[in-house]
Amino acid sequence: LRAQATGDLGERMRIALQNALVSRSMALLVGTDCPALTARHLRQAELALRGGDDAVFVPCEDGGYALVGLRRADAALFDGIAWGGDRVMADTRERLRRLGWRWVELETLWDVDRPEDYDRLLRSGLLDGKHAPR
Repeated sequence: LRAQATGDLGERMRIALQNALVSRSMALLVGTDCPALTARHLRQAELALRGGDDAVFVPCEDGGYALVGLRRADAALFDGIAWGGDRVMADTRERLRRLGWRWVELETLWDVDRPEDYDRLLRSGLLDGKHAPR
């Protein structure tokens, strides 16, 4: 465990990933608000990076993403993004293209940001453990 750096979400993510990549060949960073994210997604993300992609993402329906995995870090990937907006993944794709990186996007999931998302979570059965995704 490490304390989070200061700055906006992008800066905190960049620093966390950059620190992890000092001693590792790849790093995955996941949000805590995506109950549909499973171990299967983590394995798929790892395989994408091991297969040579520079980055991997799990996009969210609201335009953001629930997971980012990298084999290298670059501030340009995270700078100037309106975090929490509906263009986060779209803006990230533009930056990936400018960097010339290869990336893969896994299936789009949903996260819990608004009251209607919480209602969806309650209806999903994920909280009762009977319908937990694998």
